[in-house]
Amino acid sequence: MMSTREENGIEIRELTTLEEFDRCVVLQVEVWGYSDGDLIPRRVFLVAQRIGGQVLGAFDGNTIVGFAMGLPGYRNGHPYLHSHMLAVLSDYRNGGLGRRLKLAQRDDAIARGFDLMEWTFDPLEIKNAHLNIARLGAISRRYKPDFYGPSSSPLQGGLPTDRLYAEWWLRSPRVVKTLRGEAQPDEIVERITVPHTIYQWKQDPQKRSLAQQLQTANREALQSAFDRGLSVLGYERDAEGNGTFLLGAWKDKEQGAWS
Repeated sequence: MMSTREENGIEIRELTTLEEFDRCVVLQVEVWGYSDGDLIPRRVFLVAQRIGGQVLGAFDGNTIVGFAMGLPGYRNGHPYLHSHMLAVLSDYRNGGLGRRLKLAQRDDAIARGFDLMEWTFDPLEIKNAHLNIARLGAISRRYKPDFYGPSSSPLQGGLPTDRLYAEWWLRSPRVVKTLRGEAQPDEIVERITVPHTIYQWKQDPQKRSLAQQLQTANREALQSAFDRGLSVLGYERDAEGNGTFLLGAWKDKEQGAWS
């Protein structure tokens, strides 16, 4: 059981009751606008908590304003935790709460002997990609087109649910240095950019074709890079809010067989 962590009046602790899991269901609607068919029901949160996964909540007083849910996994002879969902209410974003939830997951995973966490993320979501790669130290070298199939969330803009896999090697020098704010000395050989206008394109029916074209072009570019042995090792945002994936050779041989 993880220890309680509190900062700026927001406490992060393990969720264990049906009432708390019900709140996680409500939060999915409030954050993503999901219909019933896309909602994770409370029984899945219950199972995750009881089979060695994680269900952590962020509390403002007695109200859960965010959560992170993960499930145990096993792949290529390696146990790991798959962080399936992280949600933060809009009024609590841009203050570091999402990163705090990820760090709480890391603390708990390390305490239980895991050295790897994995999750998927939308490569068109600039802030999320920046958090995962630049601020947490995850790498990415796998891409799955339309991972979840059609989504009921209006935030998806009707696009296929393409996802990148994030690998977070919890005790690696890369992650430790990133969490300390130290720069990574990677040799970057390719860059793939996501313009900040992607959000407008996705929500405007007259411009949605531009979002589709960008998604397809970036999908092909990332898949080609991965096929050639490159990995996403960094992520940059410029003054206009555009995001750029930085790709190079991932040199950690011990973790090379995971992909």
